[in-house]
Amino acid sequence: MLLIRTSRSGFCTLQKTYWYGKMLRTYPAVCLAWQPYCSHGTWNCAGGTRRRLMAAAGAALGMGTILAYADHHRQATEVDPPPDPPFPVFTRQEVARHHSEADRVWVTYGSDVFDVTDFLELHPGGKSKILLAAGGALEPFWALYAMHKQEHVLELLQGYKVGELSPEEPPQPTPGDPYAEDPPRHPGLKINTLKPFNAEPPSELLGENYLTPNQLFFKRNHLPVPMVDAATYRLHVQNTCGRTLSLSLQDLKRNFPKHKVTATVQCAGNRREEMNALQNTNRLGWGIGAISTACWGGARLQDVLLHAGYKPGDEGHVSFEGLDKDQSGTVYGASIPFKKAMDPEGDVLLAYEMNGEELPRDHGFPLRVVVPGIVGARNVKWLARISVGPEESKSHWQQKDYKGFSPSETWDTVDFSKAPAIQELPVQSAITEPCPNASVTPGELTVKGYAWSGGGQSVIRVDVSLDGGKSWHEAKLIGEKQAPGRAWAWKLWELKAFVPPGTKELNIVCKAVDSSYNQQPDAVRPIWNILGVLNNAWHRVHVSVGED
Repeated sequence: MLLIRTSRSGFCTLQKTYWYGKMLRTYPAVCLAWQPYCSHGTWNCAGGTRRRLMAAAGAALGMGTILAYADHHRQATEVDPPPDPPFPVFTRQEVARHHSEADRVWVTYGSDVFDVTDFLELHPGGKSKILLAAGGALEPFWALYAMHKQEHVLELLQGYKVGELSPEEPPQPTPGDPYAEDPPRHPGLKINTLKPFNAEPPSELLGENYLTPNQLFFKRNHLPVPMVDAATYRLHVQNTCGRTLSLSLQDLKRNFPKHKVTATVQCAGNRREEMNALQNTNRLGWGIGAISTACWGGARLQDVLLHAGYKPGDEGHVSFEGLDKDQSGTVYGASIPFKKAMDPEGDVLLAYEMNGEELPRDHGFPLRVVVPGIVGARNVKWLARISVGPEESKSHWQQKDYKGFSPSETWDTVDFSKAPAIQELPVQSAITEPCPNASVTPGELTVKGYAWSGGGQSVIRVDVSLDGGKSWHEAKLIGEKQAPGRAWAWKLWELKAFVPPGTKELNIVCKAVDSSYNQQPDAVRPIWNILGVLNNAWHRVHVSVGED
C-alpha cells in the first residue's frame, strides 16, 4: 500500500534512492524528504539532469498533496525516515576489477573503498600517478607523498566513497618507510614537509653568508633520497649513434677538466606562502628561503656531450633522469634546451663538489646537474642518465608542473600543453632582516636581504622603502663581481636607515632591478596562479617600533 503524506518540510516523495558510484539502490516507498547521497560518481548532488527533475517532481507532488490532503496529513501517523542504508561491502578482489577508466577506477584507503574516476583529470600530480594505485591500496603510494595525509585531502577523498572492505579481508601489510634511510638534517631548518623532505633556512640566517653553508642550503626533494655507492656508480650518456656511454665518477674526474661556478639555485615556488595567503594552492608553503647559493665544482656538460659525439650546432633538448624514484619505478626527470647545454658561456656543470666539499646526499651525491640561471627543477640531482632528442623530457615535472598560468586558470580549465616549461626565472628580491612582526627601536636600523635574476642578468639596484612604497632608498649591493650575461649568483644587500623617535611602525618593502631593467611587480594578486610559482612581487615586512 502506498502511503502519501507531507513531511514537516512540506516536501513529499514516493521512494528514496541512493547512488553509490554507478550502483542504484532503491528502497520501499515512504514519505520523507529527498536526501541524496553526495557521490562523485556518474551523477552527483551538484548536478545531473535526472536528479534535478526528480527533485522538481517531488516538490510539485508535495504542493499538490498539501492542497488535496490538507485535512488528512495532520491525522497521518508520524513515520520517521529510515536511517541511511550502510555502504555496500566489497572484497579486495572485487575492488581489483576496477583498475581502468573503462571499468571505473577504485582504490582503497584503510577499510574504505573509493571511486576516483572523476578525479583523475583534476589530480595535481597527474592522472598517471593515481592510475598506479588503481584497483588497490593508496597506502604504499601515500607513504611516498606524505603531504596527502592532510585534513583537506582526506575530506576530499571521503566525497568519493562508494563502499567498505569486507571485515573478513585481512589487513594490508604496513608499507615500509621509504624515507627511513634519508640523511640527517640541520635542526635550524624550517620544515615544509618531512616525507619527502623539503625545508628552508630561517630568513635571519639566509643572508648571513654569500655562500650558503651546505647544511643550511634549502632542501627540495620530490622522492626519497637514494642510497648510492660511489664506487659502483655509473652515469649513462646516450651518444649520437644511439649507444650508451657508461662513465664512472672517477672517469668524470680524471678525463674532463674540473670547472668551478658560483651559482644561485631557486625553486619556482619560492615565496609561495604569500600566494597561499590570497588563495591556497595546497602546495608547499615556501617562505623566502627556497633559494641558496654555492660554489659548485665538476665537469662541464658541454665537454661530456662533445665526448659523446654531439656538435655545438645541433638542436633539440638535453634530458636528465635521476636515481630517485617512486614505487612504480618512475624517476625524477627534466630537460633543458640543447643550446644552453652546449653554450661555452652557459657554465652548465655535472657537479660532484659543493662549496669545496663532496656533494652532500641531500644535494645529489654523487653527481648532479647545475644549470646556472635556470629554475631549480631542471638541476636534476642523483644524476643517472643523459639523453639528447628533438623534444623535451616526458617527465611529469617537465610536462605537468613548473609552468606559469594566468590567475584566471583553474584546475578545471588548465591545459598544461599550452604553457612552456619554466627555464629562466624573473628578477627577485626579499628582506631577510628584520623578520616579519619583529620589534625594533628608534635610531639606526639595518635592513638586509638578497636579490637575484635568472638567465645571467645581474642585479644593478635594490630599492628599499620603510613606508610601504611612498619613499625609497637605494641599498648597498654585496657580492662577487660577475661577467656580463653570466651573473649566476645573487647579490646580498643592506640599507642603514634612521628611525625617528615617535615612529610606531614600519612597512618595509624591497624591489630589485636587473641589467635589462626588469623590475618586480608591486603586488602578488595579479601574478597568482594555481601552481603558486613565479612569485616575485615586492617583498613586504611589517615591524613595530618600540621605546628606546
